[in-house]
Amino acid sequence: MLGAHVINHNTAEIRVWAPKAQQVTIVMADENQGLPMRRGEGGIWTLETRASAGDRYLVSVDQNKPAPDPVSRFLPLGIHGPTEIVDPEKYEWHDGGWRGLPLEQYVIYELHTGTFTPEGTFDAAIEKLGYLRELGITAIEIMPVSAFPGERNWGYDGVGLYAVQASYGGPEGLRRLVDAAHRAGLAVMLDVVYNHFGNEGNYLRQFGPYFTDRHKTPWGDAINYDQADSAPVRRFIVENALYWIREYHLDGLRLDAVQTIRDDSGLHIAAEIKVKVQELAEELRRTVCVIAETDENDPRYTRKAPGAYGLDAIWSDDFHHAFHVLLTGERKGYYQDFGRPEQVVRALNEGFVFQGEQFNFWGRHRGSSSREMLLPQHVVCIQNHDQIGNRARGERLSALVPEARLFAPAAFLLLAPHTPLLFMGQEYGETAPFLFFTSYSDPALQAAVRKGRREEFKDFDWNDVPDPEDPATFNRSKLNWELALRGNNQMLAWYRELLALRKRVVMAGPRTARAAWREPGLLTMQLPAEQPRLVVTANFKPIPEAGERDRALGVNG
Repeated sequence: MLGAHVINHNTAEIRVWAPKAQQVTIVMADENQGLPMRRGEGGIWTLETRASAGDRYLVSVDQNKPAPDPVSRFLPLGIHGPTEIVDPEKYEWHDGGWRGLPLEQYVIYELHTGTFTPEGTFDAAIEKLGYLRELGITAIEIMPVSAFPGERNWGYDGVGLYAVQASYGGPEGLRRLVDAAHRAGLAVMLDVVYNHFGNEGNYLRQFGPYFTDRHKTPWGDAINYDQADSAPVRRFIVENALYWIREYHLDGLRLDAVQTIRDDSGLHIAAEIKVKVQELAEELRRTVCVIAETDENDPRYTRKAPGAYGLDAIWSDDFHHAFHVLLTGERKGYYQDFGRPEQVVRALNEGFVFQGEQFNFWGRHRGSSSREMLLPQHVVCIQNHDQIGNRARGERLSALVPEARLFAPAAFLLLAPHTPLLFMGQEYGETAPFLFFTSYSDPALQAAVRKGRREEFKDFDWNDVPDPEDPATFNRSKLNWELALRGNNQMLAWYRELLALRKRVVMAGPRTARAAWREPGLLTMQLPAEQPRLVVTANFKPIPEAGERDRALGVNG
């Protein structure tokens, strides 16, 4: 792997890929004179020098302004500052008996480190692991932690792909969180972004052809997965996936928005990642899952055949959209194609709602048959960071629907054969929004993100758009844990009951379902589809709120 590697207590080797460079030098912190690197095969420059863990350096290519190493394990002063050398062998792990969990056992809890706790750190998150285990969660999914601009960000603007965000606790903080999660019996997944890099602090063009104008993405030039000199770029990405599993003992990766990756090579980068991850998992004798986010409704992502990707699962948006429109009645933007009751049934029975039908929001057909997919290969939710945070005001369902109406969809989510995902706080009825927030230092980017945020909602008529750069926007998004800790929280008790029932019944039998509307407004789901052990019935017709939960919902098993 590239980057800095500790050889002994006072010596390190630094390796940098810069195939077009004529000169590459290492500038150690507090030293004015650069140390010249030696060019080797494949455009890889090396230097062995007196340095140890904790020392910091920058890299200068062809006398350009020194920049962080593209393979920095830690950027303690931020994305424009020096790389700090990290010795991954120094941490003493305590999870030697942990072997991971199969996908079929996943109940995923998605969290954003910065807003999950008041402190916004990995160490603070450790204090909540017992709560999650008691709730019935089996896997936590952490939104991206690769170094990003400033201290407030969702993480999808990362530029230091290998560097763990300093404000969250850096590399050692993440190791402590994963170690503690494993000791608590929880798997840990990480959201990784291989479709683009952020704008601020992106120094990769100084080093090599990491991008190509042959393809365009919503963020500009695509990452160079299939043009000249793409092999080292692909290796840079694949090694990153392996890095999280090897050095941080992670149990899975969620690949962000793979439909925006442009790769015309014979082996798609997502498929290559899965192959290499599986090889490493077998070497480590651990179970590691690779899940993709995609809106394409394409079973090719999970198909194990030539030309397919062979991933473990995909985020399956139709489940969310069908239930969201059923609950809220919203029909604008990408919700315009939803609203028919039979779509909820199809999401429960088959995963995908759109399997080749016309999708008006796109102006074309969408999806393929899900017949070859198992229902656990569909990761489904009724709330997640996108569906909440990509609203102008970041409203959760608790702000859009009376609380009493949220018990029924929770039952279908947590008792369906699919792989359920909860977004932090939904289990106790969190009322705080989850807004979009950033902390760029570049005024031009600050203005661009404000403008872009307003334009994003033109299809929804949402005019009140909080300023992403305002620290108050970030602070408003933090969880209110006193809501979860107060006595007699009926929503939290309901989630615990449902997850206990899921473990006892749903996960113990065939993962199939048969859902139907028995009469207008009355939705039923039997599990499994044949010889059911559990029947869920809910009344989605408008009824008086008094006693609504008890009269609108039945779970029999």
